[in-house]
Amino acid sequence: MTELDRQGGARGPARLAVAAAQDDGRHSADPDHPPRMGFFTDTSVCIGCKACEVACKEWNAIPDDGMSLLGMSYDNTGMLGSDTWRHVAFIEQDKQLGLQDPGLRDQPTGPPASSAVARQVEQALARTESGSLGTSTGKVFVDIIPKDRATAPLPAPESGAPRGEVRWLMASDVCKHCTHAACLDVCPTGSLFRTEFGTVVVQEDICNGCGYCVPACPYGVIDQRQDDGRVWKCTLCYDRIGAGHEPACAKACPTDSIQYGPLDELRERADARVRALQENGVPEARLYGNDPGDGVGGAGAFFLLLDEPEVYGFPPDPVVTTRDLPQTWAHVLGASVAVAAAAVVAFVGSRR
Repeated sequence: MTELDRQGGARGPARLAVAAAQDDGRHSADPDHPPRMGFFTDTSVCIGCKACEVACKEWNAIPDDGMSLLGMSYDNTGMLGSDTWRHVAFIEQDKQLGLQDPGLRDQPTGPPASSAVARQVEQALARTESGSLGTSTGKVFVDIIPKDRATAPLPAPESGAPRGEVRWLMASDVCKHCTHAACLDVCPTGSLFRTEFGTVVVQEDICNGCGYCVPACPYGVIDQRQDDGRVWKCTLCYDRIGAGHEPACAKACPTDSIQYGPLDELRERADARVRALQENGVPEARLYGNDPGDGVGGAGAFFLLLDEPEVYGFPPDPVVTTRDLPQTWAHVLGASVAVAAAAVVAFVGSRR
């Protein structure tokens, strides 16, 4: 139990009693009702420090999820899961970011993220001993420079173009706290509920481990722990925000890449940031998850991206997976009525 819990924080019965139950994220007309809160993650200033991952784990007492580097740059968590509520992705590209000049043109440092280097790294890792935790215990030798010409440049990208510029995209992913949350629709126990802040939270003491919410999430956020079968995900630090504090990840972020606040204010701030980037030579800057008209009614945690959503592992057009349930049940009911009517007609006809 955290200090905030002992002080009457978010997990007490009183707070659960006042939590809003609407699935669409709307709030009461009561002027004293808190505004909908959320995250705006500006990936253009993310430095990949993983302070958010560490702060999330420490505050929420999340178990260790492994110490292994996955061979995908400096990523050691891979994706969101039951033990990873914040995930920092690292994407290396042979592109220049806006007007930046990292000073690498024509330097003999090789083409980051090219398949040539990727193959060499894979082969080097295969020759490396691994410890019990999966961490490397021996030296990794990536033998891609000709031994007889140690000063020769590394292989160019497979396109044949000379070594160009590079950009490194980093982004801290998290649960989207959807406006139309399919996980809420399918939960049979009420373990998942909408808070008075418009966020979506799992009550682990009520979860029965059915797992219905796992495939219902269009982003693949929710996951079950193998040891007990219950599901876990980001709570947007419900206990902290209920006591007037910002979430641990936003508090720890040194560049304000993760920003927390009223969702309407965050959207205005994000629009201004995108315009500023585009005016300063980054035309590919765009927002993801901020549109209330998208397939999930807009996300409570949205992002500023510097490339297509798929590059970051996001679905390009997410849709709430329970969207067609009313129509499906209407068809089932209609078919059931038709079958029952046919059975009655057949029974009456056989009596004549």
